[in-house]
Amino acid sequence: MSTPPPPQPNPYGQPPQQPPNPYAHQPHPGFPQQQPHPGFPQQQPYPGFPQWQPPKKKSRAGLVLGIVGGVLGIVLIGVGALAYVGIRYDKSFPKAEYRLELTKTLLDGKYELAKDLSRDKGSEIADHADGDWDAKDVTGVVAQYTRGGNQSDGVLIVSGMYGRFKNTDKARNSMMKGGSEADNATLVVEPRDFHPAGTDVTITCQVLTHGSGITKVTMPMCAWTDGNTGASVAEITPRIAAQNPQDVDLAAAAATAAKVRSELRKPVD
Repeated sequence: MSTPPPPQPNPYGQPPQQPPNPYAHQPHPGFPQQQPHPGFPQQQPYPGFPQWQPPKKKSRAGLVLGIVGGVLGIVLIGVGALAYVGIRYDKSFPKAEYRLELTKTLLDGKYELAKDLSRDKGSEIADHADGDWDAKDVTGVVAQYTRGGNQSDGVLIVSGMYGRFKNTDKARNSMMKGGSEADNATLVVEPRDFHPAGTDVTITCQVLTHGSGITKVTMPMCAWTDGNTGASVAEITPRIAAQNPQDVDLAAAAATAAKVRSELRKPVD
């Protein structure tokens, strides 16, 4: 048997190295239905569909809920002003008959207690106010409530104190002034006095905007002061936050503050 001839060398030499095939790892290039995530909306169930994006009208409200700390600062500054409003007229103070007691829910269960900040923030208020000419035996009360237990649906902040107070009208007006002068706060609607049905004190309300640039949101702020209790109340919901400040229903805000007062104000044991 004859031996087969050895293989002849390739007259063209070794084939040149081919550049890597850009589709080497894409068995079906060019066919969207074969590519699970190539940027085609029909293959991406989440990023390309409007129903997965919050409505634009709520975007400002989302920003509000991210700056609750700043809003808390406004109402704290407002109620802190209660300690510095008076001129000594006499040495008499009202009898201590009522106190403020944080409840687990507010506004007939609409809001749930999320944070009791009385130990830290409340003590700051009390330290400033107790022994002042127009406040004695003061205890600070500060809390954050969330709507239905969900902060994204709304937040209600109560910042106040109880004890024995004089010159209540001046104190309430000073609380409004203090809130409007807080950092990043702008007074848009001047304070107005209200007397909601069933309420024996004046509720004063104003409208502020908080923040700057595109982060500005609308925030109504109300306050009361009687002989034993005083507090600022700020409710922030997506609808309120996105409103034109001039369109805010201050009478409704006053009624809300009056309702908060009626639920938190308890007789002294």
